[in-house]
Amino acid sequence: MRNVGWWLAPLLISLQVFFFAPPAAAQNFPNFVTLAKQLKPAVVNISTTKNVQPRRPIMPGPRNPRQDEFFEDFFEHFFGGAPRAPRKERSLGSGFIISREGYILTNNHVIEGADEVKVTLEDGREFVAEVKGLDPKLDVALLKVDAGGDLPVAELGDSNKLQVGEWVLAIGNPFGLEETVTAGIVSAKERVIGAGPYDDFIQTDASINPGNSGGPLFDMDGKVVGINTAIVASGQGIGFATPINAAKLILRELRETGRVTRGWLGVAVQEMTPELAKSFGLENTQGALVSEVVEKSPAAKAGIQRGDIILSFAGKPVQNVSELPRIVAATPVGEKATIEIFRNGKRLQLPVIVARLDEPEAGAPPTIDATQTLGLTVGDVTAEAQRYYRLERDRGALVTAVEPAGPADEAEIRPGDLIVEVNGQEIANAEAFRRTLAKAQSGTMVRLLIQRADNLFYTTVPKP
Repeated sequence: MRNVGWWLAPLLISLQVFFFAPPAAAQNFPNFVTLAKQLKPAVVNISTTKNVQPRRPIMPGPRNPRQDEFFEDFFEHFFGGAPRAPRKERSLGSGFIISREGYILTNNHVIEGADEVKVTLEDGREFVAEVKGLDPKLDVALLKVDAGGDLPVAELGDSNKLQVGEWVLAIGNPFGLEETVTAGIVSAKERVIGAGPYDDFIQTDASINPGNSGGPLFDMDGKVVGINTAIVASGQGIGFATPINAAKLILRELRETGRVTRGWLGVAVQEMTPELAKSFGLENTQGALVSEVVEKSPAAKAGIQRGDIILSFAGKPVQNVSELPRIVAATPVGEKATIEIFRNGKRLQLPVIVARLDEPEAGAPPTIDATQTLGLTVGDVTAEAQRYYRLERDRGALVTAVEPAGPADEAEIRPGDLIVEVNGQEIANAEAFRRTLAKAQSGTMVRLLIQRADNLFYTTVPKP
């Protein structure tokens, strides 16, 4: 018995520690309960209403103009014409209050094109919001509600200090489920997903779904470090947030003028690959390779040429192709900057005066983008987009969305298609596609050369 007790005692002690002592990891687990109670009052639900004119019914199968006329006459004769009263299209999103005066941050795509924007607070109060400023390129919108002051405010943090592996909390309105709280970690930073020219997303596995857009991403100090913006449709557990520091840079302009003024250089650039770097005599892939220079642009006046590799701008290193647009955009208009380039085996420094990137003013009738009239959205070919869509080419305008029943849809253009030519003219990127398309005469058919997987084919779309 004495011998049994000798070996049994340590075992009992081990079992007691295992079953009753709290795990070390659990002792350091974030207090999500306290954070959620503290942060939810500053998060709002956003609902929008847009009046939509109905389209004429489209019959299934191949388009046949004679058949369309027959069915139109049929409905007109037997039913007195199909009812064509405008219908209301509603959508949901999220946002967060950033001042006691009622200013609210959200995504541009949450309220874009809305005829009415309503904001609902956690306490149930509802207000019609005024759109104070829009920045489609960064996908940020600033709203204002008149709530009489003294509103709960979400404190803005510093997204530059955020590290991969940190806990974050997302609060929003996914699928219309109000005040939903989800938690996860920062799984990556500086992600480029082809959403726009200034991609620099925080990637998180905190659950983000439709309706979360525009809502805040909090750190464990209860400060906003990002605006939940995008998801990968085919991915699970992956969401993307716009760094709050990027939004803070434009807040003052949005509040005072309703728009954002950015610097412009006037070049199209592509990513350096190991093969390209070797062919140019570079030891690494740092820099942005110039594939096109816009005539009479600041870059052209500075003497930048196709084939130059931009290594730095205004003293800031250009590590990859996605960094250059962000650096240039943040440079004050009219400021003189120095560009370091690599050309013919030599490093050169060229002075350049940054011009203003022309963008439509918020609140004013926007300049119609010809791509919108075709019912499609295009973007540049990034490294991530190449992997996602399995593209071999790195030049062209990548189709990222197609409007149902629009001209592009009827031409059987699909997301993932790469537009490489317009009316016989080669296209380097999305901006070149827009410029070339804008030159096409209204009322004519525009011929597009499309790359889809391993196939090249032509199609035509009408230019209104």
